[in-house]
Amino acid sequence: MTCIQQRAALQQQIWKIANDVRGSVDGWDFKQYVLGTLFYRFISENFAAYIEAEDPDIHYAQLADSVITPEIKDDAIKTKGYFIYPSQLFSNIVRTANTNESLNTDLAAVFSAIESSANGYPSEKDIKGLFADFDTTSNRLGNTVKDKNMRLADVLNGVGKLDFNDFEGSEIDLFGDAYEFLISNYAANAGKSGGEFFTPTHVSRLIAQLAMHKQTSVNKIYDPAAGSGSLLLQAKKHFDAHIIEDGFFGQEINHTTYNLARMNMFLHNINYDKFNIQLGNTLINPHFLGDKPFDAIVSNPPYSIKWKGSDDPTLINDDRFAPAGVLAPKSKADFAFVLHALSYLSAKGRAAIVCFPGIFYRGGAEQKIRQYLIDNNYVETVISLAPNLFFGTTIAVNILVLSKHKPDTRTQFIDASGLFKKETNNNVLTDNDDPENPGHIQQIMEVFDTKENVPHFALSVDHTTVAGKDYNLSVSTYVEAKDNREVVDIAELNAELAITVAKIDRLRADIDSIVAEIEGEEVGK
Repeated sequence: MTCIQQRAALQQQIWKIANDVRGSVDGWDFKQYVLGTLFYRFISENFAAYIEAEDPDIHYAQLADSVITPEIKDDAIKTKGYFIYPSQLFSNIVRTANTNESLNTDLAAVFSAIESSANGYPSEKDIKGLFADFDTTSNRLGNTVKDKNMRLADVLNGVGKLDFNDFEGSEIDLFGDAYEFLISNYAANAGKSGGEFFTPTHVSRLIAQLAMHKQTSVNKIYDPAAGSGSLLLQAKKHFDAHIIEDGFFGQEINHTTYNLARMNMFLHNINYDKFNIQLGNTLINPHFLGDKPFDAIVSNPPYSIKWKGSDDPTLINDDRFAPAGVLAPKSKADFAFVLHALSYLSAKGRAAIVCFPGIFYRGGAEQKIRQYLIDNNYVETVISLAPNLFFGTTIAVNILVLSKHKPDTRTQFIDASGLFKKETNNNVLTDNDDPENPGHIQQIMEVFDTKENVPHFALSVDHTTVAGKDYNLSVSTYVEAKDNREVVDIAELNAELAITVAKIDRLRADIDSIVAEIEGEEVGK
């Protein structure tokens, strides 16, 4: 099978299982159990493979817990970040799931033991609370212990039936692809809340390529509104042939989504020492101040949310916001995220940020911030995208690309609003490297790279031009929309009208002749 066929087969298999095991429970409410169980299976198999080290005589799942020495445990935690005893492995728990009358409490104990195994080690913060949303006592699983155990057994058995052996030798990231597909589908079916934790893969791919364009290596990559980590992971896929030296950094305000992001890192084989995902409000309590600057920043922050802004007098003196001389409006924090990202950006790097279009033309504080960005030559490109590309909103958003190493004072505007393919309920950006038939992403990246002016698609203008338009950064202000109305040849149209009029005149004459003849016959009678 090709990669596309393998991925399609895996997705069909896992979504059927996810729907079967949830029963009458809403998929959005049930997602933690399916995603958590998939994660549990992954770390179990990954850990067993590490212990066995491809030795055919070692079968970790069959060993007794008592044979594990403190030295083995200590070494494993230092390397993998956690420890799982043989009896705690997914394969051993699922084997007796249908008959285990204390399955819910046993599972809770296993999860607690895995998390606490990292206590006192460098990985403690990365492991702690990973299973916090996998509540084995929740009434979502049933009203009685028996009902809960039955539902948990269904989930365990369902995920256990995923036959990854069917994909041996495959080129796809089995667990990572399965997890990402599940998150994407849950987001697609979750309405507005879905867009808050997952950026569609096709858009993530574009954002990652913009942020990492022409960089042969980056020190580290950062997402200040990380969601489930999809943007960071697209950067990993795009940069497989290169090096992200110090790993992946992100901050997320929602606790459940924060856990999903950390699981997502593990599931894509990013070890605990190569990622750092933190919980908290990025604007008010930012992490990684000591890790600045970052060579690549990607972000899809929440659109026009409220924040403290001027209600907190200390923020105007914050190093992130002070240079602009003004804070983003309290009712619209969009530019607060932009200025935050800019302050974390290195002199060689780029930031690619999804933005609500209103911030590019409104007046007041937002206009002053745009002036600061333009006057200091930080805005490399503004790209307008097609509507309905994201989950939970039909808005046609923009991508703002910031850079601190522009070779000139020109700002590029790209109108990509006409680039999309309609699929089910959403539009998508196509990805095709064929030079004869480039995908939407390739078309955008080509003009982003060359900075060529293309009628009705891309235009680069000097700083003075933007200043002369009151620092308006709306793409439509600079890129003239193509007139798709049919061009009419007036001379040709007049000629056609003359012929038509002549035909009508002849027809009228014929009718008059017929009428006169009929009237003459009537008189003769």
